[in-house]
Amino acid sequence: MIKKMVSHGNSAALIIDKPILEMLKIDMNTLLEISTDGTNLIISPVRDKRREKRFRASLEKVNKEHGKTLKKLAR
Repeated sequence: MIKKMVSHGNSAALIIDKPILEMLKIDMNTLLEISTDGTNLIISPVRDKRREKRFRASLEKVNKEHGKTLKKLAR
């Protein structure tokens, strides 16, 4: 399958077809880990609950400390 990136605000987005999401049991609330091996982009669902908890705690901390700045940048 060949896909093309689409514009999403000031970013680029990749549209993932519904059958692939269903096959991988991914929905809009699934955290995705994005990594690379230096050549390929690797997108994997986060299945480790401890990792998800740590991620959410880190995200909350960043939002608490830098939320106002991030909102200004989003405008």
